[in-house]
Amino acid sequence: MLIDLHTHTSFSPDAKSSPEEMCARAAELGLERFAVTDHCDCNYWLPAEEMFPGGIPEGFRDEEMCGVRDYAPASIRRIAELKERYPFLLCGIELGQPLQNPSAAEQILAMDELDFVIGSHHMNAGCADFYWMDYRSMDISGIYRLLETCFEEICQMCRNADFDTLGHLTYPLRYIVGDCGIEVDMHRYDDIIREIFRTLAERGRGIEINTSGLRQKYGRTLPDAEYVRLYKECGGEILTVGSDAHCTADLAAGIPEGLALAAECGFKYIAFFENRRAGFIKI
Repeated sequence: MLIDLHTHTSFSPDAKSSPEEMCARAAELGLERFAVTDHCDCNYWLPAEEMFPGGIPEGFRDEEMCGVRDYAPASIRRIAELKERYPFLLCGIELGQPLQNPSAAEQILAMDELDFVIGSHHMNAGCADFYWMDYRSMDISGIYRLLETCFEEICQMCRNADFDTLGHLTYPLRYIVGDCGIEVDMHRYDDIIREIFRTLAERGRGIEINTSGLRQKYGRTLPDAEYVRLYKECGGEILTVGSDAHCTADLAAGIPEGLALAAECGFKYIAFFENRRAGFIKI
């Protein structure tokens, strides 16, 4: 059984393969459920001076802004069309930073075609995406402050935003630990992460096991088993898996390992969403 609920097509600025190519590959792999969740970073709908009132940060790429307002609605419409050809296909979106531009989030969430919404946090308010930041030039106290703000903003998103599953909780570690080799004491954030998980459980929201870290230097899922177990201890029941593939070559990569991790952490079912309602498949 294969299910991949976090993927990107050429409607995402950083992805390569077309929706048609991704769907054809999903069919070849025999995926039981497959969601396209192209990027919709809500703060990117704002003018740069509103995104960064304190000044445009080093590392920000103007080209990321080009056409971003149009990408997400166009993706949703195209995937909805392709569902007629591919019955296993789900129409999703990765909704980034919804509280940094609530009106953009509302516009996307109002689209009736949506099956599934990942809530993600790629950048702290007023800062560049964690992908672009130069961690080697920071002292460790600065990195700890950055992570503290990150989890505080995720917690606010979990309390107040509309989404189905929380994407890649530990996303910054892909770059801080994986790419830069800077080890951090994550136990500093145990309390706030428990609060995140309790909030999600109370609101009937899930988390994902994002398997992209397995094929990168980080070498672990995002989040890893420690946090998946903690989510369950906090009452969490909805768990999704996604490869975060940005091309056909990575589609479903690491999904068997992600499903095995879910089972090891005590989950018997993996979730998917149709019409924003959860369904479950036995692992």
